[in-house]
Amino acid sequence: MRWWKVLGLAAFAGVAATGVVVVRAERRRRAYTPEEVRDRLRARLAEAGESSDASASVS
Repeated sequence: MRWWKVLGLAAFAGVAATGVVVVRAERRRRAYTPEEVRDRLRARLAEAGESSDASASVS
């Protein structure tokens, strides 16, 4: 095999692997119900508020 064929096969394998990762992430993201997403966002907002309060009191 010539080097360009090996390079082409490696590129094809890389694109396929990237596609698999993207599909898995999309499945994981779509698995949440709207209520779960809302709850997670509220928890993150509360956590961000706590950390900004803590940093403000330290400064």
